[in-house]
Amino acid sequence: MSEYLLRAIDIRKYFVGVKALDGVSLEIKPGEIHCLAGENGCGKSTLIKIISGVYQRDSGTIEFDGKTLNKITPISAIMSGIQVIYQDFAIFPNLTVMENLAINSQLVQKKKIVSWKNMREIAKEAVARIDFQVDLDAQLGNLSVAEKQMVAICRALMFNAKLIIMDEPTTALTKKEVKALFKVIMQLKAQGISILFVSHKLDEVFEIAERFTVFRSGKLIANGDTEELDDKKFTYYMTGREFEVVPFTPKKMTEEPLLEVENLGLEGFYSDISFSVKGGEILGVTGLLDSGRTELALSLFGMLPADKGKIRIHGNEVELKDPQTAIANKIGFVPEDRLSEGLFLDQSIGDNIAISEIDNLTNKGLLDKKQYQEEIDRWVKELTIATPNPDNAASTLSGGNQQRIVLAKWLACKPDVLILNGPTVGVDIGSKHDIHVILQALADKGMAVIIVSDDLPEILENCSRVMVLRDGRMSGEFLTSDASEKLILDKMM
Repeated sequence: MSEYLLRAIDIRKYFVGVKALDGVSLEIKPGEIHCLAGENGCGKSTLIKIISGVYQRDSGTIEFDGKTLNKITPISAIMSGIQVIYQDFAIFPNLTVMENLAINSQLVQKKKIVSWKNMREIAKEAVARIDFQVDLDAQLGNLSVAEKQMVAICRALMFNAKLIIMDEPTTALTKKEVKALFKVIMQLKAQGISILFVSHKLDEVFEIAERFTVFRSGKLIANGDTEELDDKKFTYYMTGREFEVVPFTPKKMTEEPLLEVENLGLEGFYSDISFSVKGGEILGVTGLLDSGRTELALSLFGMLPADKGKIRIHGNEVELKDPQTAIANKIGFVPEDRLSEGLFLDQSIGDNIAISEIDNLTNKGLLDKKQYQEEIDRWVKELTIATPNPDNAASTLSGGNQQRIVLAKWLACKPDVLILNGPTVGVDIGSKHDIHVILQALADKGMAVIIVSDDLPEILENCSRVMVLRDGRMSGEFLTSDASEKLILDKMM
């Protein structure tokens, strides 16, 4: 019997002359938690789709459970025991939990008449595998991201899964939900199920994975036991670069605050919030998911107007009743979900950048094409957006480059205050570092920057002060030079 459940050896895949995978290999043992890591575009997703039968490899061999798999289809992969849980979970939001769990069984059995009793029994058995407590009659679209993910895991286990591939499973989860997911992963391991955990988050890799494989630019860079790794080595494997983390210190701050908030409140979300931010400063705002941090950010951009308190810009009291008012007062806002809130994915990179200043680029209803192109070229160069052609759709770029487009859109408006909600969610290590460098440079040029995030290393490295929210109220405010993750966590909890 083979030592490995899965052996993908010397896999190559080309797309119109582009080497997506250039002779990579991946080996996973039975009951092992294995991390596949690499920056966006490194080939992780391509290999997953080859293993699961979505793509066909151009060369190389794949062995699974002691058998050589020649042509793999999605159905044959599932029947062999390979299950993939993608970031969107491939679920039906308009159906109930029970229907989502049982529908595949009904299709496999080719049943023409639905037996609701049978479907309920199937669903009960599925959730019991990981002791997942959920209302089977709840519509899936109404569940949290973490609950949807658990439904996807339960469904994967229904087909005698031997290998479950989780593609960036923690991207939209809170720290509490990540811990709950890791507990389930350990339960699956105890049942002898192998997990391929696809991630670029260093702390998670070290916490959950026993072994690792790193890709870069379609090539295998390193593999081995995670106990042999440290942050510096892992980052270098992924990016080919060495980063020096230097905590942010304001070089020069304005004498007066650019933004002042006094006793701000919004019923049901937060109350009695007071703080100020000077030009040249980066303020961190953190807290748990229900702390009010996101609602506060939305209020400062006029999307969720506060019903109490005062906001002053450059010392003048303003009423931020809508985003247009916020923009007029030189406030920019980078939303938490760039895909649904920050970008027109099907539109060109250039149009996404220029849309915020389109009024300044038109004259009597006609677009000044020369000025339009100059603005686009400027921001593509200044923010090093990796694209061969700004006419390409925004959807063609990696998460990090998409986030730079959102940044460029707001920077083109020349804001005095820039608010960023989760500025590096879902971006790889290299892009995360580059975005941090950009934000620090903006502060150095005199902008007031507010980072809203529950990524505590991000807060501690990039902010001069941190404000902690708990249950809609301020529970602490510190200079980051005097703070630690433990201190902040104590105030968050």
